[in-house]
Amino acid sequence: MHYETRFCAHCGSALQAITLAEDGGDKERLRCPACGWTHWNNPTPVLAAIVEVGGKVLLARNAAWPGKIFALITGFMEAGESPQEGIAREVREETDLDVRSSTLVGAYEFLRMNQVIIAYHVVAEGRVRLSPELVDYRLYDLADLRCWSAGTGYALADWLRTRGHEPVFLSAEENAQRRSGLSLPPKD
Repeated sequence: MHYETRFCAHCGSALQAITLAEDGGDKERLRCPACGWTHWNNPTPVLAAIVEVGGKVLLARNAAWPGKIFALITGFMEAGESPQEGIAREVREETDLDVRSSTLVGAYEFLRMNQVIIAYHVVAEGRVRLSPELVDYRLYDLADLRCWSAGTGYALADWLRTRGHEPVFLSAEENAQRRSGLSLPPKD
């Protein structure tokens, strides 16, 4: 579901596409004709964790996702917390694991969702107990990980390179089957 900002957050008037001069020149944005408030539509920061537990990487499946999609632990950064605090909180909330260390992997665009992904490698310990948001998880040896062509998949690929593994990406067909929930045919 896609949500669109239509009303002013300050006075409640309907927003309009209004062009005004900004630092970079004229720019059309949704603005309030009554009080002048501007909807900047800035990307939302999302935290992602490559969770390493006992030398393996944990990928999880969200209850809302189609098919057999397993991916990194992700979540929105909260007001008042650093990215490092946020990723430790997200890992704890979603897996019940305790983060012992975190290292920044990088920042990645996710234009389709208007997000910037801040990815970390975290070493965690404990017993995995999934939140209701997640329905399953798998632990992978580094050599068995397959990357996907989207923000968190690129983060995983970059991290694998730092560990001496050349990442393998899912083909378009494999990704389509993964999204639809079909089992992949055996490779000859």
